[in-house]
Amino acid sequence: MKVIDQLAKAKSTLFSFEVIPPLKGESIQSIYDGIDPLIEFNPMSINVTYHREEFSYRKMPDGLLKRMTVRKRPGTVGISAALKFRYGVEPVPHLICGGFTREETENALIDLDFLGIKNVLALRGDPQKNERVFVPETEGHTYALDLIKQIDALNKGIYLHEDMKNANPTDFCIGVAGYPEKHFESPNVEFDLLNLKKKIDAGADYIVTQLFYDNQRFFEFERRCRDLGIGVPIIPGIKILSTKRHLNFLPSYFHTTLPEDLSRAVLACKDNKEVREVGIEWATAQCRELREHGVPCIHFYTMGRSHATRRVAEAIY
Repeated sequence: MKVIDQLAKAKSTLFSFEVIPPLKGESIQSIYDGIDPLIEFNPMSINVTYHREEFSYRKMPDGLLKRMTVRKRPGTVGISAALKFRYGVEPVPHLICGGFTREETENALIDLDFLGIKNVLALRGDPQKNERVFVPETEGHTYALDLIKQIDALNKGIYLHEDMKNANPTDFCIGVAGYPEKHFESPNVEFDLLNLKKKIDAGADYIVTQLFYDNQRFFEFERRCRDLGIGVPIIPGIKILSTKRHLNFLPSYFHTTLPEDLSRAVLACKDNKEVREVGIEWATAQCRELREHGVPCIHFYTMGRSHATRRVAEAIY
């Protein structure tokens, strides 16, 4: 069932979470081990992230550098199919612009359609580690908006090769990302929201937010979306803080702000075991308020670790 249909039928706040494909060469069992403790909470869907190829440089005998392709986390499509088969839960594979041509994107969508996977999350993706700004593939998409337009066209039976006869339309439900504190590349909040509205107008069905730790930022984001005419469901994204390192890592990597009360509580902890308890308590309070607010679903960024998410889910579901 498509995510948008599940949200429409829900009578209370649903539960979803995200998994990361294992490193190349590792078993899928690590994915199952992270999912099994959460299945009893009847997840609406499980997102499967996509990680583009990375490059390293090897010095050759003649002194020149040779660029080597390293694909560290393949398997998004395969894992999505495995989860659908094993758990009967709808997978939401991530599709990104980086590393894909339009032709490769179309082929990936055809594979997903053949597998009966009807949900995708359309993202631009991050720049390569050696790039200061995002660089698209030749014949690829520069923006998530363009990717959404391609998926929407396929839903209407419009393929890249327009001379195709009897082309079957797909039926994908399209999710997109939203940023309560704006995307770090946007010059201001208004610009960011206008871009988000373009994605919805292009065919996106729902929004999942980047992680945040201050619910007021989410409520303000939601209000501004509605004022702008964005009427699709908005799902808040939650990541449970678990180490002292997160005080620096989360703001720098995810460009999110940590409330002063949370920062002080973490700094007062003597070890990461205490930090995890603070993080679980904070996330539980966040989720209770979000449920009272009436959000359609709460999405957890588990990073492959389910213990803390299970603790929060036990408290609020």
